[in-house]
Amino acid sequence: MYKLAGSIQFVGLVGMLALVAVIAPIKADDPEPAVQKIFDKLLGAIKTADLEAFVADGTEAVKKGTTQEIMDALKKDMGARLDKGYQARYLCELKQAGHQVYLWKATFKDAGDDLVIRVALKDGKVAGFFLQ
Repeated sequence: MYKLAGSIQFVGLVGMLALVAVIAPIKADDPEPAVQKIFDKLLGAIKTADLEAFVADGTEAVKKGTTQEIMDALKKDMGARLDKGYQARYLCELKQAGHQVYLWKATFKDAGDDLVIRVALKDGKVAGFFLQ
């Protein structure tokens, strides 16, 4: 009987430690400096609706498909929030459909909704910029 109770306690302890390991906060490594620089440049371009800066590191498709109207809409939706202050925390890197996709969580000082910002790179060029 004692042996069984000891086994149950051991299994319970192992299960509790596994649960703590799963729910413990995990800090992602920082992105490569070149990737962080691209991210910062994209957000800076949104603040000022600077089309040239936004597409400077983009693929040809991004350069052709991004218009000043898109930049104006991004500035209208995000620019004021960025100007009031924000914190962007790098989350992770994914491989998706031949792209390296980098995710950040943006928390804004205006206490509005957070955003997940996805930057997709193909051969070191911005192939996509997505807000969730």
